[in-house]
Amino acid sequence: MPEHAETIDAKIAKFIVMSTRTNIRLMFYLICIVSTLSASILEDISVAIIFIPIIIFACQEIEVNPSPFLFGMTICINLASTLTPFGSAENVIIAQEFGLTLTFFLSNLSIYFVITTALTLILLDKFVLQKSIKNKWQADCKDPAVPNHTVLLNKSDASNNLVVPIKPIGRVDVLIPLSEEIPANKILFWKNLVGLLIFTAILFFIHEIHVAGMLGLLIFVFLNAEKNEKGVYQPKLSNFLRRVDYKLIYFFICLFVLVYLMDVNGTILILENFIETMPLDNIFMLSIVIILLTSILSGFLDNVPVTIIFIPIINILVTGGGFAETPLLIPFILGINVGGNFLPQGSAADMMTLELSQKHCVEEVNYKSLTKLGGTFALLHVVLGIGYLAFLIYVFPGF
Repeated sequence: MPEHAETIDAKIAKFIVMSTRTNIRLMFYLICIVSTLSASILEDISVAIIFIPIIIFACQEIEVNPSPFLFGMTICINLASTLTPFGSAENVIIAQEFGLTLTFFLSNLSIYFVITTALTLILLDKFVLQKSIKNKWQADCKDPAVPNHTVLLNKSDASNNLVVPIKPIGRVDVLIPLSEEIPANKILFWKNLVGLLIFTAILFFIHEIHVAGMLGLLIFVFLNAEKNEKGVYQPKLSNFLRRVDYKLIYFFICLFVLVYLMDVNGTILILENFIETMPLDNIFMLSIVIILLTSILSGFLDNVPVTIIFIPIINILVTGGGFAETPLLIPFILGINVGGNFLPQGSAADMMTLELSQKHCVEEVNYKSLTKLGGTFALLHVVLGIGYLAFLIYVFPGF
């Protein structure tokens, strides 16, 4: 990661901690809400990459277990994808296929998003954060390949009671304590902030997401130009591509291959025929089937492949079955997005949380714990989605 990128993250983390370090609960809500709202504009995995180091940085400084913060961020950013048509890749595909706008998402899904996010944070606070808030946390990273393992946190020197940084050993990165001055490139920070605002505006005004994405790519590549051997600033995309972690990319390529094989062997056709031939004349019962199937499959296969599978099914139900489009699209969008929490492989952000948590020795965040907690909240989100659909269909039958 470039030095200036670390500085930007450090400045954000320092601001959050210095503003709320005396109130851990406030810091929890602030981090979760800010990351969630960010995920409604940016891809969720991008938000995870930005905020996970911030969370660990903050919790390191105040010796608080970062796992509740990581769980809160990871679970809530999947909810954020329900708020806008560009909050996730699957929303982009759905919006382009059915001609949906930001107005459609805000008018039909914003109430669900606000209520579900608030309830999720309250429950995480009560059952997860409160259990660890009173205990000081120290991450002990032991790597058998390294003779002397390192500790992520800075320790106090008993002789002079000063906080001293520990030398990084092996695979662990030691974060800079907030008590030290952080060299900041303020001009670059504000340039990137302005670039982010411009990119957000582009997403609102340019509906072709691939065009908006390319423009955003050009903006940030030029804003973060690096010096070449002659000392001249030169924008190079290759400088950033070299820093990409391709393990997750390969993992999701395999999931897409799996979906293709399901299509070849007829599994998807069987699923389509099953839904199309179901004797369901009640739009509410059909919406329940859609939200259940899409959420469960999204937990196993990732959101995007499931989106590709179900788009022709929704089209057939609307054009051939005579069902209204909106009551089917809402459970489709909800199921696709909230189902990613059922299993970590259902969401790229979940997988990134696992990888970075293990790298920084947050042992409480592992596949088992994320599956247990994420699956519980995914089930709650699906139940709330069904209740929300019942409210819309029976209270506002013409929506």
